[in-house]
Amino acid sequence: MHYVSTRGAAAALEFDDVLLAGLASDGGLYVPAEWPRLSADAFRALDGLPYAEAAVRVMTPFVGGRIPPRSFHDMVAETYARFDSPEVAPLRRVDDDLWMLELFQGPTLAFKDYALQLVGRLFDHVLEVHGERVTVVGATSGDTGSAAIEACRDRDRIEIFMLHPKGRVSEVQRRQMTTVASANVHNIEIEGTFDDCQDLVKAMFNDTAFRRDVRITAVNSINWARVMAQIVYYVYAALRVGGPDRPVSFAVPTGNFGNVFAGYAAARMGLPIGRLAIGSNRNDILTRYFNSGRMEMREVVPTLSPSMDIQVSSNFERLVFELYGRDGAAVAEAMTAMRATGVLDMGDARWRAARELFVAHRLDDDETKSVMRGHYEETGQLIDPHTAVGLAAARAIRDQGDVPVVALATAHPAKFPDAVEAATGIRPALPAHLSDLLERQERVTSLANDLAAVEGYVRGHTMLDGAA
Repeated sequence: MHYVSTRGAAAALEFDDVLLAGLASDGGLYVPAEWPRLSADAFRALDGLPYAEAAVRVMTPFVGGRIPPRSFHDMVAETYARFDSPEVAPLRRVDDDLWMLELFQGPTLAFKDYALQLVGRLFDHVLEVHGERVTVVGATSGDTGSAAIEACRDRDRIEIFMLHPKGRVSEVQRRQMTTVASANVHNIEIEGTFDDCQDLVKAMFNDTAFRRDVRITAVNSINWARVMAQIVYYVYAALRVGGPDRPVSFAVPTGNFGNVFAGYAAARMGLPIGRLAIGSNRNDILTRYFNSGRMEMREVVPTLSPSMDIQVSSNFERLVFELYGRDGAAVAEAMTAMRATGVLDMGDARWRAARELFVAHRLDDDETKSVMRGHYEETGQLIDPHTAVGLAAARAIRDQGDVPVVALATAHPAKFPDAVEAATGIRPALPAHLSDLLERQERVTSLANDLAAVEGYVRGHTMLDGAA
């Protein structure tokens, strides 16, 4: 299995090199050179397997033999053995043909754990084989940061620097990052938005000398290994509600497009998917594109669902690559133009092609609270605001006959206690292993939205040979 860049100018790499590279040298994102396909019988053979066993079979084609099968099997088994539910990803019926996939069973209570707790183990293995150390640099709108830190903490071959927008993540999200005392963990709060943090990370990757000196890699969803691991729960859920013998639709609260792109990847592998419904908050650049054919960047506004407070959806470039017929040069031109003008218009034919699978739905904060309150009154179950957005998107597409719809519950309600309490009057408690989180000491550095300042901080605190 080889991987190519969405911008066409970087060399093709194999899985282990893509894992360490993160972003391609031409600024693009890596995707498989060819999508592996599973037959209907191969999907049926996964039905009834434990989550970890199914995960190994789904991901093995993407690894391409670069990790010994027994080592990979053990890493996957160790990853999901730490999750709270023996099912790993429990599927709960909400209504006739409407289901909720609970993706908050990992150590940091968010869907990011399903990929990042495995990615940490993959890094350890590959770095040991290569005899290398790396500096992980990432940006987070809330959940990636804590999951990445949990995955990378105390690992001898990794220094991790995580950027988050100051005052724009929940207190629980922030403290899950800033209270980790491990010496190899460095938290940076940036005066700006998540998009500013993400732009700083991309600029560091594009600074050739800096990238070489501190040997940076990424754990954001720009890293293909993140998407690979997220494909699994789409397959796992679909098989439990009738796939592959009938299509299954999914509704996904979406900001950076990585989670829902994993659903697209599952479809490219041959899983019959009806629709992929994108749920947006007021930062609705994706909904506006899928409803109008025009992608236009606007100012980011704070909402009750901060992990989706994004106007530059990095992983959307992977879909753009497919819509342009895998023409990397055309993608590079289109993405450069979008950065210059704030607008991406791929034309009517490409928009209609995207609409064959994707639909989108938008909620403001009042509507989000209404969904949270209504779900609690109907079921007695608390949901976080991101999950509420996804649930509303799921209900919006339930006009497709008997096609089951699975809404992705992406975070534990206790990660957003203020929003949940405002909607329902109930303040959710943190699980026992985080019960003292609000009392733990924080370690965080505040920096301006300035590339030189951030690079200087990383250089001054990384322990890699060759760094200043």
